[in-house]
Amino acid sequence: MDTIEKTVPAAVAEDAASREVTRQPERFAVPPVDIYETAEGLVVLADLPGVGKEGLSVQVEQGILTIEGRQQPDTSGDLLHREFALVPFFRQFRIAEQIDTTRIRAALKNGVLTLELPKAEAAKPRQIPIDV
Repeated sequence: MDTIEKTVPAAVAEDAASREVTRQPERFAVPPVDIYETAEGLVVLADLPGVGKEGLSVQVEQGILTIEGRQQPDTSGDLLHREFALVPFFRQFRIAEQIDTTRIRAALKNGVLTLELPKAEAAKPRQIPIDV
């Protein structure tokens, strides 16, 4: 299967004097993934620690699979000191035409996202019967 990661497009460089900086650009962490190929399709495992269902977005558009996750702080009270910042996750992959995008399934358990990307029926190998 031809699954190639697509990098996040870099911002177009502009003349620094011609633009006003109003805030820092958002930073993203790239979640580590494992990709397996089975007879039925591909399985993608992505580590997204601290991300819940409400902070997760998985979508396919024009052959690009996008995973975006945001952690929700689970503490209450006033912040006194910070050494660890919650950074959103973002990763994109170009998926092959042999993947049936209408049947992709996603499950999130213990911070691990499991995506099942089934092959289209036409792309699955099949045994050819032999007449004697």
